[in-house]
Amino acid sequence: MPATQHRRRSPDDAPRPWLKRVGWMVLIWVASVAALGVAALLLRLLMRLAGMHS
Repeated sequence: MPATQHRRRSPDDAPRPWLKRVGWMVLIWVASVAALGVAALLLRLLMRLAGMHS
């Protein structure tokens, strides 16, 4: 029995285009930056409501 077994690649196993992978990374980055922005705005609002404004 061979030490390594190779299986044939089906069309579903084809590597994704690099542009699609980079697109997902950019989408995740934009979503995380937007989430941080929303959190910062909420903190500013809470601080202003508590009377901590300049």
